[in-house]
Amino acid sequence: MVRVQNRKKKKSGGFQSMGLSYPVFKGVMKKGYKVPTPIQRKAIPVILDGKDVVAMARTGSGKTACFLIPMFEKLKVHSAQTGARALVLSPTRELALQTMKFTKELSRFTGLKTALILGGDRMEDQFAALHENPDIVIGTPGRLMHVMVEMNLKLHSVEYVVFDEADRLFEMGFAEQLQEIIARLPEGRQTLLFSATLPKLLVEFARAGLTEPVLIRLDVDTKLSEQLKTAFFHVRPDDKPAVLLHLLRNVVRPQDQTLVFVATKHHVEYLKELLTAQGVSCAHVYSSLDQAARKINIAKFVQGQCAVLIVTDVAARGIDIPMLDNVINYSFPAKAKLFLHRVGRVARAGRSGTAYSLVAPDETAYVFDLHLFLGRPLTLASPHEKPSDRDGVLGRVPQSVVDDEECLLLAERERSLDLQSLHRVSENAHKQYLNSRPGPSPASVKRVKELDFSLLGIHPLFSLCFEGEELERLKFVDSIKTYRSKATIFEINATSKTLASNVMRAKRSRDRSLVTKYRREQQERRAGAALRGRDPAAPAPAEEEGDLWEGFASVVGRKRKRQQQGEAAAKKPRDEEFYIPYQPKDLESERGLSVGGESSAFEQQASGAVLDLLGDETHSMNKSTQLLRWDRKKKRFVSKTGQEEKKKICTESGRRISGSYKKNLYENWKKKYKVEERDSEEEVASEPRGGMHRRSRGGQRLPRTPEKHGPQQGKGRSELKSKQQILKQRKRVAKQNFLQKGGLRQLKAKNRQRVQDLRRAAFGRGTAKKGKMRKRM
Repeated sequence: MVRVQNRKKKKSGGFQSMGLSYPVFKGVMKKGYKVPTPIQRKAIPVILDGKDVVAMARTGSGKTACFLIPMFEKLKVHSAQTGARALVLSPTRELALQTMKFTKELSRFTGLKTALILGGDRMEDQFAALHENPDIVIGTPGRLMHVMVEMNLKLHSVEYVVFDEADRLFEMGFAEQLQEIIARLPEGRQTLLFSATLPKLLVEFARAGLTEPVLIRLDVDTKLSEQLKTAFFHVRPDDKPAVLLHLLRNVVRPQDQTLVFVATKHHVEYLKELLTAQGVSCAHVYSSLDQAARKINIAKFVQGQCAVLIVTDVAARGIDIPMLDNVINYSFPAKAKLFLHRVGRVARAGRSGTAYSLVAPDETAYVFDLHLFLGRPLTLASPHEKPSDRDGVLGRVPQSVVDDEECLLLAERERSLDLQSLHRVSENAHKQYLNSRPGPSPASVKRVKELDFSLLGIHPLFSLCFEGEELERLKFVDSIKTYRSKATIFEINATSKTLASNVMRAKRSRDRSLVTKYRREQQERRAGAALRGRDPAAPAPAEEEGDLWEGFASVVGRKRKRQQQGEAAAKKPRDEEFYIPYQPKDLESERGLSVGGESSAFEQQASGAVLDLLGDETHSMNKSTQLLRWDRKKKRFVSKTGQEEKKKICTESGRRISGSYKKNLYENWKKKYKVEERDSEEEVASEPRGGMHRRSRGGQRLPRTPEKHGPQQGKGRSELKSKQQILKQRKRVAKQNFLQKGGLRQLKAKNRQRVQDLRRAAFGRGTAKKGKMRKRM
């Protein structure tokens, strides 16, 4: 009713018309938000109505505010009852830190308390933060599960749960942690899933745990921002450092900030040393880097102390760098949705940006996969004419540019032993990365094989400076690359009269007509491609996705195209109403959004969410199966289940998790700081309001007692006191009265008098003994 009253007579379409309370609305205005984005306009009213939501919108569209503003509106003010009421899960540490900062800025006028649970920080600080009774808990699944098991936390009071970057949470191997966290949540909670890339499989899996969810899927067709410009450079793998250095020195403006994505942490260390030696100020971040160093390097880049930040995919999702201008894909991503997340760091909130991609020959198929996913053809640079638009063009880099930079890099590498060792390590790491990289689609591999790269011209970004001689040089180099000897290895010696050479000559004379026909077709195809200036096998725009959302209560923000009628429908060669295609219409789009590979573990987890009539629980059915392992000492197969049980512990939800989560860190922390645990929430009422906080030996301020979730969760505090509480309070009052009346001085005086009496009595006994001894003498 209050929200309806606040919304009354406000038809502006802004935040005023959403019916927000004054503290929340004031925080939004102070943050500088004036007009809500499309995803905010669609999602916030639905979330305020208490419905479960699965939301997808491209990066930089304001998804974080979509779940924070309704969260503040639902929680309103700090609650005195024990237990957090909202939970936000993020896949990476940096994203959780950013969400925490954003939460404090928006909720400054609400008085809500927030706790941050992250891996890499001291668990003692996180124990103390949870003792302060926070309303909102923001964290990563691994550390949150560790803290829950150590403290035996119960999440019965949680009303609001958010899975930020939901697909990344499920594909990073957090299945065990997420299942344990979800098992501790109440059934009546409101659950939200947010991401820029949500595959159909994840949507189906989400339906198993959500209650009548509403799907909000915006900008499905335009997955990239209109303000983003892209450029693809076809280079050899060994030339990538030289092209990167040329881009940072000559193409990118000196005042611009640039984010460089590489494949492994070893590439990060190598490029950081290489660029620093060439006078380019840069910082680096990767997952195994020390947490303090990650904070320092990101802060240096955000504050403008360095112009380049070299990162792995740990910074590809959700990180908001306000003044970022360029993104360079040093290693082209193997997944189309990962490309979206990488380039989504720029062109956010209406700003413009550019994404440069260095594409090696073995990565070209992934570029075709990306354009299949985006639903638009790939434009190839032509050696004869300049394209009208530079956006999205694949072209080559002039060899003179590569040679100039390569000479400097080789000289620098020869002088430094550190660079030589880092280069060797990065090469080995790249080989391991290639083994673990998922393969491209067969259709894209076929298109790459049909493409003749000798017809690929210079990229328009360089064509203004390098024309004429550079084109002649490229043609000469291409002629050398494409040279093929007419004689086979069996005919190396022209005067040879061996049986093998005679057979090959006979075969060539018989197949001469077929070879000539094939070469003629290849020349015609190349000529046609040169005239068009684009890839002859470029895919047509992707068709509209099918209707996948029958399981949702309603779908917001999706426009359905009208079905063709009349003459256009009559000209179709088949009846679309009864025709069942071999592949779904949205095959390429969903393949790009997929979590993991086609045979990923996530699909097995999703299939396990289906109701099974053969057994009650999956883990109980697996207990009956006999697992065997080879014992070297006994020289035979032995049962494996007994060994597994020793390494796992059973939680309250009945799941067996790794024993490393329970190390009694919480018990040791309580003993160290002398923190006692409350038996129930009733003790809160008996404590004086103005009581002092307890302090540890080192003077650190601590809460007097930690909070424990008891059976009276969510109820008001009881005014009735137990017998022990009454006796304890009486003793405290009596002690205070005794000290106020000078009882301590009286007690000291009595003790002194007693000591004197004892001394006199002892002296009297001593003199009596001496008198008796004299009489005997």
